[in-house]
Order: sequence, then C-alpha cells, then structure tokens
Amino acid sequence: MLSEPLRLCCQLNSKPSHWYFVWTFKQRPALTERRMKSHVLVTAVLLLIQHLLAQKTNGDSSRSSYACTSRESKSYSFCDKALSIDERVADLISRLSLEEKISQLGNGADAISSVDVPAYQWWGEALHGVAYCPSVHWDGPVKGATSFPMPISLAASFNKSLWNKIGQVISTEGRAMHNLGQSGLTFWSPVINLVRDPRWGRVQETPGEDPYLIGQYSVYFVRGMQEAKDYDPSNEDDNENENFALKTSACCKHYTAYDLDNWQGVERYDFDAKVTIQDLADTYNPPFQSCVEEGRASCLMCSYNKVNGVPTCADPELLKGTVREKWGLRGYIVTDCDSLLVMYDESRYSKGPAEAIATAMLAGLDLNCGATIKTYGASAVQQRLISEADIDRALNNTFTVLMRLGIFDGNPLDQPYGRLGDDHICSEEHQDLATEAAVQGMVLLKNDEDTLPLSSRHIKTLAIIGPNADDTKYTMLGNYAGRPCTYITPLQGLSTYEINNVIFEPGCSSIDCSSDEKIEDALSAAKKADVVILVMGLDQDLERETFDRNSLKLPGKQELLVSSVANVSNGPVVLVLICGGPLDISWAKNDSRIQSILWMGYPGQAGGLALAQIVFGDRNPVGRLPVTWYPESITDWPMTCMNMRPDPHTGYPGRTHRFYNGPTVYEFGYGMTYSKSTTMEVTGPTNFTAPALFQQACYHKRFTAEQNDSTGCSPSDLVACLEASLPINITVKNRGPRAVTEVALVYHVPPRAGENGTQLKELIAFERTEVQPFSSKKIHLIINLCHHTSTVKSDGKRSLQLGTHKVVVSPGSGTSAEHRFYVH
Repeated sequence: MLSEPLRLCCQLNSKPSHWYFVWTFKQRPALTERRMKSHVLVTAVLLLIQHLLAQKTNGDSSRSSYACTSRESKSYSFCDKALSIDERVADLISRLSLEEKISQLGNGADAISSVDVPAYQWWGEALHGVAYCPSVHWDGPVKGATSFPMPISLAASFNKSLWNKIGQVISTEGRAMHNLGQSGLTFWSPVINLVRDPRWGRVQETPGEDPYLIGQYSVYFVRGMQEAKDYDPSNEDDNENENFALKTSACCKHYTAYDLDNWQGVERYDFDAKVTIQDLADTYNPPFQSCVEEGRASCLMCSYNKVNGVPTCADPELLKGTVREKWGLRGYIVTDCDSLLVMYDESRYSKGPAEAIATAMLAGLDLNCGATIKTYGASAVQQRLISEADIDRALNNTFTVLMRLGIFDGNPLDQPYGRLGDDHICSEEHQDLATEAAVQGMVLLKNDEDTLPLSSRHIKTLAIIGPNADDTKYTMLGNYAGRPCTYITPLQGLSTYEINNVIFEPGCSSIDCSSDEKIEDALSAAKKADVVILVMGLDQDLERETFDRNSLKLPGKQELLVSSVANVSNGPVVLVLICGGPLDISWAKNDSRIQSILWMGYPGQAGGLALAQIVFGDRNPVGRLPVTWYPESITDWPMTCMNMRPDPHTGYPGRTHRFYNGPTVYEFGYGMTYSKSTTMEVTGPTNFTAPALFQQACYHKRFTAEQNDSTGCSPSDLVACLEASLPINITVKNRGPRAVTEVALVYHVPPRAGENGTQLKELIAFERTEVQPFSSKKIHLIINLCHHTSTVKSDGKRSLQLGTHKVVVSPGSGTSAEHRFYVH
C-alpha cells in the first residue's frame, strides 16, 4: 500500500493514465487529518526516493552494475558459484555492518558499496503479465508485455496446463526484461485468497471460491513462474533440491482470511477477521499450504487484516508455526505495503514503529514492503526489542532467494537465461496463448433455442450496444496490468467478421450508466438490426482493490437499457458481461427476449477477438464459473461475517458452493457448451475400511519418518493413509460428429452432508479433456480417502467419516454421473 504521490509516480510512464494502481492511503478516514498528512508525507517521501533510485538502478543495471562483476568482488566467497548457497549467503551476511543489514530489509534495498552490491527493488507484480510496479519500467526497448486474462477468468478454464504455461510465459518475459534492465526478478503474485463474499472488489484477482481449485491454480502457476520446465506432479524428483535455481520468484498472497477491502466504512487496515479454527483449517489456509508445499513458492505475503485479534504479519503461529515449520517455506515472508505502519498507526496493535518491527520479525517476518524497518530498525535493536541475530535470520531468507535467482552470479547475460531478449516478449506464440486463455475462460450462461453461435453470413445488420463494447478504458485488462502488446475491444473483434452493416451505440455515457439520455439512440439501432449484442458489466471504477461493492445488480440504468433493447429487437439478443465479481442477473436469465448470456470476466488484451470467435462459432465455449453467482438478497448479510458455514439460528445461509444453502442465480461450476453430444459415467470400488483415527492424525500432521519417534507415529501409521486410495474411472462419451472438449468437475459428498457444519460437497479433482467424434475418453483418477474425502471438525482436525460417500462428476450443465462407496 503506497501513498498517493508514489501511486502517481508509478503511473508516470503509464499510458493510458487511467489504469488503476490503488496503492494509496487516501481512502483511510480513520486517520485524523493531521496524522493523515504527517504519515502520508513521510511515507510518500521515503518510498518515492526508493522508487526513483530503483528505477535508475534497474535502468542502468543490465548495462553496467551487477553484483560479483568487479575484480575485487569476484574474490568474495559469496560470489563463488562453486560453494553452496548456504555458504555464500553466510559469507555475504558476515561482511555487512548492522546499518547495511537494516538497509536491505525494505522493498527498495539500498546499494552496499562496501561489497559492490547494487540496489535491488523487490516489488514486482505479475498477476496476469508483467505489470506496472516499482521494479518495472517501460522506457527501454520493451514497450509492452503480454497481458493475459485476470485470474478469475483463467480459473474458469479449469485447465492446469494452461496456468502452468502462462506462468512460464510471464517468467520468460520478466527474465527478458531483467536482462534488458527493465525489471527485477521477484514478483509478488499470485493472489490466492478465497472469494467468500461476492461484493469483494478483488474477486477479479483470485482464482475463485474453492480451496482445491485455488490451490491447484497456485501450484501450476507458481511452478511455471519459478521453474524452466512443464510441471509434472508425478515426477517426485522435482521436490528433492530445496535450493533449486529460480527462473523468477513468485509469492503467494495475502495470507490469510483476507477478502474485505473497504465496505461501508470497514477497511482492511483495521479489520479484525473473526475466524473459527474449523474455517481456517479447511477453507482459508489450504490454498496457501498448497502454494508452499506443492508449488514450492519462494515467498509468502502476509495481509493487512487481523485474524482473531492479531495482525497476520505479527502472528507467530501463522508465520513461524504454520508457514515456516509445518509447511516448510523455503523463501521469505514479506508484509503487504506497509503493514508495519498500519500495525502502529492504524490498528494501534503496537505502541510504535520499533515495537511493530519487533513483533513482526519475532513472529517470522523477513522483509518489509515499505520503509518502516529501514527507518526504525536500528531503534528496535538499540531498544533491545530485536537482536542482530534476528536481522541475520531474515537476511538469510531473502539473500537465499536472490542467490537462487542468480543475482550474485554476475552479468545476467552470461547466465542460463541470458539469451532472452525483447524478441521473447509479445511474441506471436505468447499473444496466441493470450487469445487461447481468453477463449477458454469465457462461460456461456444461457443459450435458448441454440441462438449461439451466430452465422455472420446470415446477418445483414448487427447492432453492438453497451458502454463496455468500444472499450477505450482498457477495461478488459482488469487491474495490476502492464502495457499490453495489443488491445482488441469487443467492437473491434466482432467487426472483423464479414457483416454488411455494423451499428454501434454505447447506450450509456459511462459504465455507471447514471443517465438514460443515450438509451433512445440504442433503441433506434436495435430496431434496425437482425441481431443485437449488448456488452455490459463493470469496470475498475466499480470493483477494485480498496473498493468493495454494496450491490450485485448491474449499475445505474444498465438493466433498463438491456430490457428496453430486448423489448424492441427484431432478432436474437445476446448479453455479454465484462466483470470479475458475480452479478444478480436473474431478470435476464428469466427473460425470454434475451436468448443468450456470455460472461467474459476480464479477458485481457485479446478479449474482443476471443469473444468474436465464440460468438461466431469458431470456438466452443467450455468455461465453468469459478464462483457462485448469488441473488441480491445475499447482500442483506454483512461482509464482516467470516463464517463459511450456515447458522440455522440466525438464518445465515453460509458461503460458497461447499456450504451455502440458499438460492443461486448460477451455481459454482456451471457453464454450457454448444455441443450436446457428450455423456459421462463414473465407476470405482464400493467398500473401504477407514484407517484408525490415530493413523489419520499422523497423516494430516505430515510427519516425516525422521520425526516418527518423537511423535509416536510409526511408518506403518503413515502408510495406512497413503494406501487408502479410491481409483475412479470416468468415461466421457462423444456421440456427435465433431471433436469436443469437456470439463469434468469431480465432487465428494460426505455422509450427513450439510449437517452440523459438514460441507454439502467438495471439489476434489477436475480434468479438461478432448474427445474425438463418435468415441470415448477415459479419465483415471486416484482419490486418497484421508486427503480428499475427510472432514474438518470444529477443533480444526480432519477425520474420515464412516458411512455412505458419493463421488459426483459434473459436466457443467446437464446430467451428472454418480458413484457411491461405503466407508466402515
């Protein structure tokens, strides 16, 4: 979180100027005006200087200044690549004074002249492409980077290999920009917070509402960002070297229980999320556990909010106890920007900056995004709140990551990725992948009478209406974006098909559609057309970081515009929605005059082209909703309620498809296709004996064989759960004359589902597969009973319930297949 001056500084090189980077303190009414001015000024000046120095360093570094390149520095042990990373890091730390050590603990690490180490800017962003941020600039040979769909759209593809490939492309472009002096190598992405409430302004940044889906997204994306090859989970050799070389460094954020930014005066800075042990264990934390354990992320970012009274960046159980010791993070822990300032200035958790620093570092923090530690760290040591050894521990974690990135291996052009340059950015292959990702992430919600796909040859006049159609605000990029290689609006994409006459009317002066003055022109266009496509929805003015919604309805008079156009149209009406968070469009779903509805999410630079390919039938929509679309009535409940499970006493309906027991507009996983020729079958064993509860506990604690003696767990206890596997065979049949792509979502339904806090269902696997004409495809899955089908009790512990379980395979729409098995 940055002050307003630095937010503007980050936009100096931006074009267009309206892209949103809301790292700003300006929306913090809890501060008095005097305190606001004082702290914003101090933070702005310190971080602005940091940023400008980092820009200069980044701009010059690939040409003249790298660590371990001068004659003197080459003699240092930390520059000796023949030594182990641990040895090199220890040598580097031993050469630094206390003042130099503290200078490395902010996102803008200072140059260390005594050992000829240049400055380094840690703060990079790559949520869906290399983005505007302090470590990136665009005034070199690279003028843009591939901008993929936002994660909410990528998640809708349910395609793990796609996420892995996108991570690889982003890291390739990031490395290439680093070689050219235009970027660092540490990127604070992905966002893997779970969408609990549909009003959250950052829904667009996340992979959705399901812990398993988010966890898998994080694993495949992070592996793509950090490693040089395709991720294969069956290759156990991948996990042997904990200090493996990093292509770039990825960061799981924001840990944990964070999905409220600014709702009716409640802000993330001082929000205390009251979370049950049960919800923390089976909902909020699992994506981060997957990201660290399976994804091998080299960074984790703690969030602004408190959890049960303690700021996440100051909680030793969350950081040291869980992330470092239980999950085994091999990397660094960084604050959100500037969480330490928030701890003493906003939430008043700490008395002052020195106390905030000590509390966080002793809890396990390694790096401060911001200037608090760099400014007050010496004071914390002088007051004996922390020791130099605590600082050394933090530096060991941060320097280890820099070593793995090759920062201390000399000129990057002489390293394994040195061949990467500007011809590896915005390449045809990368841009084609951006289009493919946009296609795979679009979700067909309604298609009465098979209105879609349209035939361009049979359309004489096409009316394209809506404030998001001729998108001059780069809406489809979403937030945390960079400069795209190209940008194709819905109007441009749809107009590429050969149609005699295309009429465009915005219908509204802006996305909030506060006036009906342009509706009459839209109605006139609709009356002249054979087909009408309405491109409506939201943008960054209406949902974003620091800005939560109050309503799930279309803004302003958008609904009036759509209904009025549908009422006068002579032919099919297609409603296209650009948005991240869900909308209550029950009225459109039930309106027979609106034949088709298509959700685009925020599809990135090629969104308009992808839309046209789907609308005109060149591609078949196969996306599935990664979040539940609720009715407006869900907004009767406050965003501050963190409970996932329903409460029968108050009528609270719960949250997400796993627990929510109320009506929906569209369910999680819903999505139609043009093909109606596929069916699914599922088979598997029907009887199992559950491992003993003690054996299950051993498995869930993830004890290694070396720890068994001290815990009472024997190797046979661990094996009991490892061998408790359910082989599932899914057959996807295609009865049609064309090849089809199908997404199979595999759910587990436990005994007594929905009773006493037990989940209604749980996503445990998903597969995207192509089936050739008049043939079938078999999908073989191994479901571990202890891992995939256990239930978290109120004490936060998992166990396998006895009784009848179900595996349900859903195709997104249509008939699901079901298999029952009994555990005794």
